[in-house]
Amino acid sequence: VVNTRSPEARTALETVAASLGEAAVEIVLADEDADLLTSEVGAAKVVASDEHAADDVDVVVVLGGDGTVLRAAERARASGAPMFGVNLGHVGFLAEAEPESIHDVVAAILASRWVVEERMTLDIRVLTDGREVHRTWAVNEVSIEKQARGRMIDVMVEVDGRPLSRWGCDGVVCATPTGSTAYAFSAGGPVVWPEVSAMLVVPLSAHALFARPLVVSPTSVVAFDLGESSAALLTADGRRTVDVAGGHRIEVRQDPRPVRFARLAEAPFTDRLVAKFELPVAGWRGRRTEAG
Repeated sequence: VVNTRSPEARTALETVAASLGEAAVEIVLADEDADLLTSEVGAAKVVASDEHAADDVDVVVVLGGDGTVLRAAERARASGAPMFGVNLGHVGFLAEAEPESIHDVVAAILASRWVVEERMTLDIRVLTDGREVHRTWAVNEVSIEKQARGRMIDVMVEVDGRPLSRWGCDGVVCATPTGSTAYAFSAGGPVVWPEVSAMLVVPLSAHALFARPLVVSPTSVVAFDLGESSAALLTADGRRTVDVAGGHRIEVRQDPRPVRFARLAEAPFTDRLVAKFELPVAGWRGRRTEAG
C-alpha cells in the first residue's frame, strides 16, 4: 500500500518490487496503487481496493506515513495479514522502519523473519431509538465533533450503562492505546503503552469542572448521547466520516478483531517514543544499583 502523492513512495515501491521480484516473490497491489509500478520493474497481481485486498498475502508492505498505514489497515485487518510500515511521512509513529532501512525490511520478508505485534481496535455504532444506523471501526480513535463552528455540542457520557457526566464541548475523542499518540495526544490525553489494554476518553474544550481525560477498561462500553440540537460529525481514524443527527447515540467498545504490525525485532515502546518525539534523554546514566 503506497502513498500515491509521494514521489519517494513511488521510488521505494520500485526498490521493494524489484528486490522481491528477483527472489520470485509474488507482488500484489490494490487497483488504486497499480499504476505506480512501472513495467520495467515487473508485473504484479492487481486486486480490488477493499477489505479483502490482503486475503491471499503473507505480509502487507506500507510505504508512506501514518495516514497510509491507516489506509492499509482497512485492507489488511480482515485477513489478519501483518503490516510492515516504511515511514515516508513526518513522525510515522505506526511505521517500523525509516527509508534507509528499507533493505532490512526486504531481507526480513525474504527470510519470513518478523515479529507480530497486535493492536486493539474500536467498534463504533451509531444508534437512534435503539436501532443501529451506522457502524464503523478504528485503529487510532473516533472523534465526535461539533458541525457548527460557533456552537458547542451537548454530550452525555455513559460508561457501562451508568451516566458519568454531561459536557458542553467542541467534541470528544475516544482512542485506543495506539491512538494515544495521535489526536488524543494533541487534545491533552496521556500516552498509553500499547501493552496496556484500555480505552481513552478525551473531551475537547469542555465547559465543565470535571473534564479530564479518562482511562477506561477495555471491556467497558462507552456511550455518548447527543443533545437533541447537537448535530455532530463522527470521524474514524481521520478517514471515514459520517454526519450524526442530534438525539443520536454513539456506542464504542473494543472490537474483537485487532490489527497486526510486523516488526523487525522486539523493541521497547519507550525507545520508539523517544525516537519519534526526539525526547531529551542525553545524560541518562542507566539504572543504578545500591551499594552493599
